[in-house]
Amino acid sequence: MFKEIIVNVGEEENRVAVLEDKVPVELYIERSVNQRLVGNIFKGRVENVLPGMQAAFVNIGLEKNAFLYIEDALPARSAEGSGQAGSALGLNICDILKQGQEMVVQIVKEPIGTKGPRVTTHITLPGRFLVLMPTVDYIGISRRIDSEKERERLKDLASRVKPAGMGVIVRTVAEGVEEEEFRQDINLLTKLWRKILSRAAHGPVPNLVHRDLVLVQRILRDVFTEDVDRLTLDSRYEYEKVLDLLDITGPHLKMKVFLEERENIFTEYGIEQEIEKALKRKVWLKCGGYLVIDQAEALTAVDVNTGKYVGTTNLEDTVLKTNLEAAKEIARQLRLRNIGGIIIVDFIDMTKEEHRQEVLRVLEEEIKKDKTKTNILGITQLGLVEMTRKKVRPSLSEVLQKPCPYCDGRGKVLSEETLGINFKSQIYHIARQTSADTILVEANPLVAARLIGSGGVSLRDLEGKTNKSLYIRGSAMHHIESVTIKPIHDNDDIQEHTLPVKTGEVLEVKVEEPHVSNLNDGIARVNGFILNIEGAGVMVGETIPVEVGKVFRTYAKARPVRI
Repeated sequence: MFKEIIVNVGEEENRVAVLEDKVPVELYIERSVNQRLVGNIFKGRVENVLPGMQAAFVNIGLEKNAFLYIEDALPARSAEGSGQAGSALGLNICDILKQGQEMVVQIVKEPIGTKGPRVTTHITLPGRFLVLMPTVDYIGISRRIDSEKERERLKDLASRVKPAGMGVIVRTVAEGVEEEEFRQDINLLTKLWRKILSRAAHGPVPNLVHRDLVLVQRILRDVFTEDVDRLTLDSRYEYEKVLDLLDITGPHLKMKVFLEERENIFTEYGIEQEIEKALKRKVWLKCGGYLVIDQAEALTAVDVNTGKYVGTTNLEDTVLKTNLEAAKEIARQLRLRNIGGIIIVDFIDMTKEEHRQEVLRVLEEEIKKDKTKTNILGITQLGLVEMTRKKVRPSLSEVLQKPCPYCDGRGKVLSEETLGINFKSQIYHIARQTSADTILVEANPLVAARLIGSGGVSLRDLEGKTNKSLYIRGSAMHHIESVTIKPIHDNDDIQEHTLPVKTGEVLEVKVEEPHVSNLNDGIARVNGFILNIEGAGVMVGETIPVEVGKVFRTYAKARPVRI
C-alpha cells in the first residue's frame, strides 16, 4: 500500500489529507480562528462540584467551563503496571475536589455543540517515540506492536530511561528504536514538564500554561512515520520548517519530503472532490450499490443498499459482494468524516452465517488501519452491526458546516400543502380581528400560487369565507415557511402596487405547462402570479419574451414578442 500525506497551507486554514493508494482516508483541518484545544494544558479553578453526577466544572478561561469526571480527578496510583488512575468505586467527588480549588488540567475532548471541553488531571506529553505521563508511575506499550519479544525489549528500554515517579507509553513508531533515541525524547519531555510546572506556579488563574503543537508539527509527530512513503507540501515556508524539525526528530525521513507549489494541491490530488462527497448523505460504491450515512447527536446510522447493482449469478452473491465493498467503504468514511460515538450499520440481510462472518472479518481488517480506537461489538438480533469509535475532535461536517438557519438542522421544511392550510388559518384569524375591507398577503411564490389556486379558485373561496378583498403576492425574498399578512385601510392604487406585472410590460419568462382548458395557450408564473400566454402551448420548457396585456387580480394575459 502506497501511503502519502498532502499538506495544503492557506491564509486562514491549514489542511492535511492522508491518502492510501491515492484515495483520501483521513482529513485534518485547523483554522486560525478556531485552533484545536485537545492537548492544551491549563491552570484552572473548580467552579462547581456536582455530587449527583460525580463530576465538576472547572473554569479554564474558555467560553464554557470544562467538565471533569471523578475518574479523571483521582490521584494517580504509584504501583507500576496497575493502571493510570485509582478506582472511583466508593468515593465521592466531594472528597476529592472543593469549590475554588486550583488545579492543572489537560483537555482530552474538544467542546462539541453545547458541551464544554472535557479535561483530566492525568497529564500526557507526547513525543516522537514516547508519551510522558508525569503524574503516573507506569509503563505501557502500544497494542499495535505485536511481537512479544519486541514488546519486552521496549519495556526494558523504557524502564531504564523513565524518570523516577513518572510513567511512559511506548508509541508504535518506536518499534526497532534504540535507547539513545528514547533518552533524547525523555529529556525534551521532562524539560517541557518543568516549564509547565513553573508557569502554573507563577501565572494567574485561569491560564493557558502549555499549547500543543500546531497542525503540521502534530502531523510530523503523530502521522509521519516509517510506513509513510511521501509527504508533499504546497508552501515553501512550511517545507523548510518541516526539514528543520526533521533534522532534530528524524533526519532519515527528510528524503520523503517534497515541495509542490501548486495553485490548489487538494484539487490536483482529487481531495477537494472527496471532501464534497463526504458532506453528503449518500455514498456510491463502485459496484453500483450505495451507503446512506445519517449523523444524529447520539449515534450515526449507516444503511447499505444494492442500488443499481443487480449482480451476475444469484441474489445471495449480489448481496455478499455489495456488503463486502460496503464494509471497506464504511471504514474509510468513518475515518474521512471523523465520525465518533455509537455507530449502527444495517448491512443488506444475508441468509448464510459464513457470509455474515466474512463481512465482519473484512470490516475488522479495514478498521485496523484506523488509529482512532474503534470497537466492533458484533451483530444484533435484528442483523445490525454495532460499533463504537472514540470521539476526540469534531467530525468533518461539524467543522465545515453549521445547522441550516431555516430548518434549524431538521433537514426538511414544511410542504406547500401544509403551509397553505396553516396560512389560511392565520388569514381567517386576522380577518375576524380587523375592520379593514382589504388584506394583503405576501408569501413565497410556491405558497402564493397554492393560496391563489388554479384560475383563482382558492382565492375566491377565501374571499367568500372572510368577506374581505384579498391580494396575494408572491415574493422570492420570503422563506417558504414565512408569511406577511397586513390589513389595508387605504385601498388607493392597491392593485397597481401589489400585482407583480403591469400592462404593457415586457418580461422574459419560462413556459411551465400548457393551459388546462385551452391547450393552445401556455402558463408561466411570476412570483406565483399566473401569466396566460397566447399560443405558447407548444413552447413548454422554453424561455421567451412576452408582453403583458390585460391584468386581473389572480392572473394576466400575455402574448409572445416577435424578435
